[in-house]
Amino acid sequence: MSTETKTTPTKLFKPQAMIFDMDGTLFQTETALLPAYHRMFDILRAEGLYSGDTPPQELILGSLGMLLEEIWKVVIPDASEEVRSRANDLLLELQLEVLEDGEALLYPDVKETLETLKERGVRLFVASNGLEGYVKGVADALGIAPLFESQYSAGEYQTATKVLLVELLLKTHGVESAWMVGDRSSDVQAGRGNGLGVIGCAYADFGANHELEDADVLITKFGQLIELYDEAERG
Repeated sequence: MSTETKTTPTKLFKPQAMIFDMDGTLFQTETALLPAYHRMFDILRAEGLYSGDTPPQELILGSLGMLLEEIWKVVIPDASEEVRSRANDLLLELQLEVLEDGEALLYPDVKETLETLKERGVRLFVASNGLEGYVKGVADALGIAPLFESQYSAGEYQTATKVLLVELLLKTHGVESAWMVGDRSSDVQAGRGNGLGVIGCAYADFGANHELEDADVLITKFGQLIELYDEAERG
């Protein structure tokens, strides 16, 4: 198995649950985001809310994992709250249109791996910094929603950090042991801040490699989770 372990890894024990980030972990975000992003700026210009060229798409790709309000500070730092609010609404609406058109993709083996883990008795959850409609819309459109016990989003619960979002999830569902699985530093922090094992997903291109330095294990294919789970000792 081509996983990369840390030189001083935290011992990974077999978890009761796994908590997954959405963008860059389960979902190839760019397959819905980029078409919607460019259409969004066309509409903002047509509505007289924005002028000039569309900001480089690398800005929003590099901001994935942040809360939306932080993303807009990077992408359109000089925009008013009115423009940012309209951008929020448009981006959600347009991404859901792309999803409904069947143009968006999960990463390879995501659905099959989730099904296998569920068959093993693992409780599955989503924790994302995105909007509720987006997170649940992605899971519904791509056929993985029934596999999750619950999907938590910062948009729904108005949490300031992913650490707090995951803390709420754990308490609400009585989860005593879990792995946090994600591709950004916010996922690592959410896991570390709640005493969870952390699996870093190193197959997305959105974040810098150093963001996953504190993960227990890095995986280069989503399907490697099955072997990690099967090999982990019971705590």
